[in-house]
Amino acid sequence: MFPKLKQLFMLDPSITYLNHGSFGACPRPIFNNLIKWQKKLEYEPVKHLAYDIFPLLEESRKSLSDFIGCQMDDIIFSPNPSTALNTVIKSLKLKSNDEILTTNHEYGALDKTWDFICKKTGAKYIQQNIKLPLTSNTSFIEQFTKGITNKTKIIFFSHITSSTALIFPAKEICAIAKEKDILCIIDGAHAPAHINLDIEEIDPDVYVGACHKWMCSPKGVSFLYVKKEFQNRIDPLVVSWGYEAEGTSLLPGNNNQIYKQFINYHEWQGTRDMSAYLTIPTTIKFLNNNKWKEVSSECHKINLWARQEINQLLDQESLCSNKFLGQMSSIYLDFKNPIETQINFYKKYKIQIPFIEWNNKSLIRISIQAYNNKEDIFKLLKALKKEFC
Repeated sequence: MFPKLKQLFMLDPSITYLNHGSFGACPRPIFNNLIKWQKKLEYEPVKHLAYDIFPLLEESRKSLSDFIGCQMDDIIFSPNPSTALNTVIKSLKLKSNDEILTTNHEYGALDKTWDFICKKTGAKYIQQNIKLPLTSNTSFIEQFTKGITNKTKIIFFSHITSSTALIFPAKEICAIAKEKDILCIIDGAHAPAHINLDIEEIDPDVYVGACHKWMCSPKGVSFLYVKKEFQNRIDPLVVSWGYEAEGTSLLPGNNNQIYKQFINYHEWQGTRDMSAYLTIPTTIKFLNNNKWKEVSSECHKINLWARQEINQLLDQESLCSNKFLGQMSSIYLDFKNPIETQINFYKKYKIQIPFIEWNNKSLIRISIQAYNNKEDIFKLLKALKKEFC
């Protein structure tokens, strides 16, 4: 589909890679920028980590904030969405019988995080059943909001789900949460550079996204957005030099002091290599120079075509209408052991694709990125026909 772009990715050419959604893949120009920053760190460690790093991180946050539609003072970097969300979830002052409303489509690692907190606090994690096939935003909103009660303190959901690959109507849910004075937290791990993202337009209280997935940054780059009025409620996951650093104490009515506390609490967390965070300006420049919105649009078209072809092969219905999909699709497939099946399928056909167990159903999920083309799907169709039909 984009042969020149495909050459820039470092993936093993013997593998048909249809699993970009799990860990992403980093193009060579961005990866080379990572190596440049790592060399700078090793060339003069003290200068880099004690002096240079802070304006460099600020430049990266400014570049990222422009890309995702928010203010640079409202985001901090995190190694992954799970860490970012743990930072928020462990800061919440939940009480016994408080309710966190979510869906039954959420990422398993975050389900475990909420379960952990609920066992500690006595709060309840309410997984509202969203029935499939999903055909309209109205249907989703009606099903989801049935779970709201006078005990609901938090609404938590994925912007794009991991297991089922559905794009949920984030802006509409945030508006309902705001109307009912409920804190709204969004897991947007799959959203940046996958769909158009404007966080301030969506208006969540908290939003977490990954850069190493669809933005194609190096591994270990994600962000945590927190609306200004909630930033002083978020404790650092690791308490270090940034805690109550000189000149950053919280003063009543001084928003600038709140901003500095938020940034310093979460940026200063001990010695670590932050080179991957510094690649963000180069990452965004790469996306813009290669007209990534057009690339994403073409990937979306192939995804819809691929889903249709696979469902026709398997003689079954789709999980949702096309409006809920971006560059990923999940498809029903009958198998027993997902890990064993995925490994065996990979060994036999050299196709990297996730086999997923979700709510007592079994699925495969395809991801279409710039390096994919229809030949990859024909290879998958041939393997599925041989193995499952």
